[in-house]
Amino acid sequence: MSPEIHTRPGVGSTARIVQRQALRFARVFIDTPILIFITHGEKLLSWADGECVLHAGEALAIAGGQHFDVTNRIGADGRYEAFWLVWEPALLAAQVCDAPPIRDVLAIHPQGDAFANACLHARDAIAQADTVPEGVARHRMAELLVWLAHHGGRFVEAPPPSFVRRVRGLLDAEPGRAWNTDQVAGAMAISEATLRRRLAAEGTALSELLVDVRMTRAMQLLQSTAMPVTRIAESVGYESASRFALRFRSRFGFAPTAIRGHRRVLTESA
Repeated sequence: MSPEIHTRPGVGSTARIVQRQALRFARVFIDTPILIFITHGEKLLSWADGECVLHAGEALAIAGGQHFDVTNRIGADGRYEAFWLVWEPALLAAQVCDAPPIRDVLAIHPQGDAFANACLHARDAIAQADTVPEGVARHRMAELLVWLAHHGGRFVEAPPPSFVRRVRGLLDAEPGRAWNTDQVAGAMAISEATLRRRLAAEGTALSELLVDVRMTRAMQLLQSTAMPVTRIAESVGYESASRFALRFRSRFGFAPTAIRGHRRVLTESA
């Protein structure tokens, strides 16, 4: 699969994640239900009510609307690799099963290759839209929901988003825009004072939320695409790559290039 984020309308999205060194990402906000399948190395996920460790060949289904601490550790082959899958909401709404709802995380430890193959087929159905018919792609994503039920869980319809999540969604739709309180308040149909008050009531401010949205998007692009760092910086609202790098380090504790350390390793060994 090529290094990019693939989206197929009516089906879902997918991307591959590759790292060549262990990294910890603190308080990563995961907005929508997602399945992550680990192919190399291991992933440690921590949240308010627990933690879990997944190894190559295992997967985790994560309910949306929560913050997690994520550590990706390299395996014996010197890399961490995984891919993720996100469903279109209509596919989630159409699922019919009586499995317990996934409230935070469902760890999946499959026996045999059938589940892994189902994940790979669903991934390819999204990434290879030219060769896999849309109906087949939807069927493959729906099949994965049956697999989740088999392993003891199902994604449920999310409750109405909080005010902060609604603002986050607005910012995330255009992370490179020069947002200010007037623009956001106008989009939310409230006054600037009300915007500040409601964000403060949920423990944040617009400037903090905007930085978090931008850095989270940058992290995704660094992990899953071949975009140059300068272009990623521009796409999340920074004309200066150096300023972007400082902001990224402040948010995550390491430079943006740390995520792509594998590129330097490959170049040195070529």
